[in-house]
Order: sequence, then C-alpha cells, then structure tokens
Amino acid sequence: MMAMGRHAGSRERANAPLAPHTTWRVGGPAELLFLPRDTGELSEILRREAGRPVTWLGLGSNVLVRDGGIRGVVIVTAGGLGEIVRTGDRVYAGAGVPVAKLARFCARQGLLGLEFLAGIPGTVGGALAMNAGAAGGETWNFVESVDLVDREGAIHRRGKGEFTVHYRHAQGPVPDEWFVGATFRIDAVPDANGQARILTLLKARNATQPTQTANAGSVFRNPPGHHAGRLIEEAGLKGLREGAAVVSGRHANFIINEGGATATEIETLIARVQDIVNRQTGICLEPEVKILGEPR
Repeated sequence: MMAMGRHAGSRERANAPLAPHTTWRVGGPAELLFLPRDTGELSEILRREAGRPVTWLGLGSNVLVRDGGIRGVVIVTAGGLGEIVRTGDRVYAGAGVPVAKLARFCARQGLLGLEFLAGIPGTVGGALAMNAGAAGGETWNFVESVDLVDREGAIHRRGKGEFTVHYRHAQGPVPDEWFVGATFRIDAVPDANGQARILTLLKARNATQPTQTANAGSVFRNPPGHHAGRLIEEAGLKGLREGAAVVSGRHANFIINEGGATATEIETLIARVQDIVNRQTGICLEPEVKILGEPR
C-alpha cells in the first residue's frame, strides 16, 4: 500500500470512499485518492504515479461513480487549485474553483458575462472539460487561454483556438493533458448589476430544479430540437423509481437519491428512462453524466 502524504497538505489516501466526493452521494472507493493543494503537488503526484490510470473529480457533480469504485489514481481538485486573480478585464481561475464562486467574484468586480455559472454545481476544470452552460451562456465563450498539466507533470498554456469546442464538450490538441486553470476575458461594465442577475437566475433555478436533493445535475443531453426533461415528462416518467433512486417530480431530467441509493440503482434507472423514451419517441437520450469506475 502507498505511504500516506509526503506533503502534509496533499491529503493522500488509499482505498478511500468516493461517495462523499460526489453530489449523488454514491460510489465505491478510489484505489488511491489525492487532494492536491497546488500545481506543484499535482505535478509531483502525476510524475510519481506514472503508468497508473488517472481520473479527475471536481465537486463530483455530473458524474456517477459505480459501486465497485475506481482503479488507479483519483485526483479531486475541489479544495485546492483555488486561485482567482483579476487583471483588468481578465480573470484567472484555478481548476478547483467552484464556478458559482467565480460568477460571484466577477459580479462583485463589475465584470459581466459569467453570471450563468452561478447555478452550476461544478468547478472551473469541469466547466472547461464539459463547456458547461446555462441560461444561454457557455463557458468557452469567455475563455482566452487555459493551463494544462500533462502525464509527466509539466504545465502548458494553450490558446482557445487550439481547442475544438462543441455542446458540452471541449477537445484539446494533445491527449492526456488536463485543465489546471483558465484565463477568462470578461467585459467590465460601469454600474453593472451582475449580482442582481445572479439572484434572479438562482431564484428561477430553485423554482424549477430539485436543488435541495442529492443529484448530479441534468442526467441527459438535450437532443437536437428537443428538451430531454420534456421528453421524459411526456413519457410519464416523473416519479419512476429504482430502489432509492427516483426521477424528480420537479424536473424530469434529474434523478435524485432519496437516501441510501446505490450507483447500480441510479444506472439501472438511467437505462430504464432511455429505453422507455426510445420506445415511445424513437429518440435515443444520451447521458450527460459521465459513468466512471467498475461495477461491484
């Protein structure tokens, strides 16, 4: 078994449960879990663990960790890589910064554009990887450059133009490079009222989504020309249950853990929803959540 943290703050553990690190509150253990404080520790981890598979988590939203857990190294950026710095109309944010925190920071600074991030339960790293969006905004519309770490622990800065960006997806030019931060270019507006817009967006989100429950955000991508939640609701699937996993009665594109659900129950419910919607409409719903790890 690997010795525990060579750095006092690295918070390194073997066979560590991952359920506390996911918003669904399910999932088996990580073979080796790291919570690095900064890019220096992160680079050392990657060099030291060369050859092991690497899985990244931020706040643990938008993922389903299976009950058998994840082999190799799991790196959790939340709680580390938390730098936020403003320089003029640019803001640098580390990959571990919650995007809601970034949105509030920019609003207080009179920088308008990122308010849509306030209701997204993820980190900057995840928002970059998934091109996270809401309320008509998308993360990569504001990206100027990104910092990435490679498998050997080296840091690289790449411009926005080096990436292919689509709906809920961003692909860089080099495999096995991971986001550690980004520079956003945002308009500075005198007498901006970004904080009021954030409050409006959060009020609307709380009214339409099950924000006070254990969930992972939207389960399915919106098919072209359709809304996944509407298709699920029209199929009569609100309240559909698999054990303690339930399709939300507030928003049908959310599956909630009522308490004690397993990842297997959630994954089974995802498949049941896909099957029923496909049989009724001919549309194949594609999961937005990433399913990670091994079955039990």
